[in-house]
Amino acid sequence: MRIVVFSDTYFPEINGVATSVFYLHKTLVEHGHSCLVITSNPFTDKVMQDDDVVRIPGLRFKNCYGYTFAGFYNAEAFKIVRDFKPDIAHINHDGPLGQFGSITASKLNIPTCYTFHTMYEDYGYYVTKGHFDRVVRHFIQAYTRVKLSTNNEVIAPSIKSKDYLRSVGNDTYINVMPTGIDFRIFDRSKENKKSTLALRKELGIAEDEFVLLSLGRVAKEKSVDVCQRGVAAYIKKYPEDKLRFVIVGSGPDIDFYKQISEDLGIKDKTVFVGAVPPEKTYRYYWLADCFVSASLSETQGLTFMEAMASSVPVMARYDDNLATTIKDDKTGFFFYEEDDFVPVLNKIIHMNLEKKSILIREALSSIEPYSLESFYQNAMRVYKRAIKKSW
Repeated sequence: MRIVVFSDTYFPEINGVATSVFYLHKTLVEHGHSCLVITSNPFTDKVMQDDDVVRIPGLRFKNCYGYTFAGFYNAEAFKIVRDFKPDIAHINHDGPLGQFGSITASKLNIPTCYTFHTMYEDYGYYVTKGHFDRVVRHFIQAYTRVKLSTNNEVIAPSIKSKDYLRSVGNDTYINVMPTGIDFRIFDRSKENKKSTLALRKELGIAEDEFVLLSLGRVAKEKSVDVCQRGVAAYIKKYPEDKLRFVIVGSGPDIDFYKQISEDLGIKDKTVFVGAVPPEKTYRYYWLADCFVSASLSETQGLTFMEAMASSVPVMARYDDNLATTIKDDKTGFFFYEEDDFVPVLNKIIHMNLEKKSILIREALSSIEPYSLESFYQNAMRVYKRAIKKSW
């Protein structure tokens, strides 16, 4: 099969959509299919083609995670897609290149598959700044209804995403298809202990310090401040426990969170690493003793699964979206309110080796449905249905 995939973001950018599209491309090629990725070009002002990745230049928006947004149509890129002769177009974004995907599919008369990756209502404040929120929400919901009705097949990466799509009044059939992850990258048995110790030294972390890791986009909707307040409260209550909070990632609100660390008096207990190339994130998971997140804006929670694949206990603020991945006290730990943070973290820090081994074993078993092979099989079923509908 020949698949063309459209996304406004792709590696080396670090976000859930870029990760999902990267793994989709990877597994399709590994199974012998031809896959062409059409994405933005943050590197030059020309259309670039590197093997089967085509990058289209555009404008860079610093206030929107630094994304580069190309135009809604590019004749040079269209010719490349036309010559590729795709059987189906898979649209993974709603930015200009997502629209370009719809236009291209229409001109080439090929079926389309659309993945709803992002809960856009959670990001409306970047546009509204607190003004006309209700109007923007209604617009997003109306757009979503139209978008879903104009594709042959629709994918939601989680039950939470599907429930949202139903709530906005759409009755299109929705495939629930979690993003697959190449768990081999995070296999802890491959860890080089000397390299991990060297990374600790590089970050100024002592060997006997417990490392609490936050990894992902550093933005307000990720609620990193909830974890910061939790860390400050923990250090105040248990000063004898040596704790270091490591925050990996970049984003529009990194200065905001740095200021919070200062205000809370935990600046010396916090390490802001900054952006890390996707192919190097495994080193930071292996560095960690626990992975933590308070985000309620996830559609799937890929970082949770990456942590679990890295044999790292996870601690998450409860969200319905995570209930199928994390079983409290069996494959990970939930905290429900900020007041729960300290006792849950204390439980993890003082967990005995036997309990930790059982938890890690159960966690590794629980993420099997999110393997690349499952992702591939699910994608092919959706593609075949989309193609059949267009006959």
